[in-house]
Amino acid sequence: MADKPITRDQLAQLLNEDLSREYQAIIAYVVYSQVLKGAEYMNIADQLEQHAHQELQHALTISRQIDYLGKMPSVTPKPVKVSEKARDMLKFDLDNENETIVNYQQRIRQCEALGEFALAEQIREILVQEQDHQIDLATALGEDVPDVSRLRGARKR
Repeated sequence: MADKPITRDQLAQLLNEDLSREYQAIIAYVVYSQVLKGAEYMNIADQLEQHAHQELQHALTISRQIDYLGKMPSVTPKPVKVSEKARDMLKFDLDNENETIVNYQQRIRQCEALGEFALAEQIREILVQEQDHQIDLATALGEDVPDVSRLRGARKR
């Protein structure tokens, strides 16, 4: 089922929501990478620090595309969840990555429907890294990588 066509202004608004989610990820990864304790979390803590750098690049890319669409990039992050439990923090991150992946998959289709193929390609490059983050987090949690197609179906209802 195809997404409803949107305007360039609506695309910019949706990208601003994505940008707020990137800011959220930067903050979460910075904090989580520093507070995870214990031998079992040393590897993922290092990966989260790398993820923070990648999320900053995503934010810069999305900001540039919002400006290209003639709008002002957002300056407000989505709320960041914290917990005393390392597993909970990793689960929060995984849930956020799942939502981000679904949104970027939709954003690619929306960009292409508008003929914004270069913008779609920029988001595809981000999506590759987001899926790598998803795999890293699921692996650290000892879980299978979530099937986000179920999330996509739930959002269309």
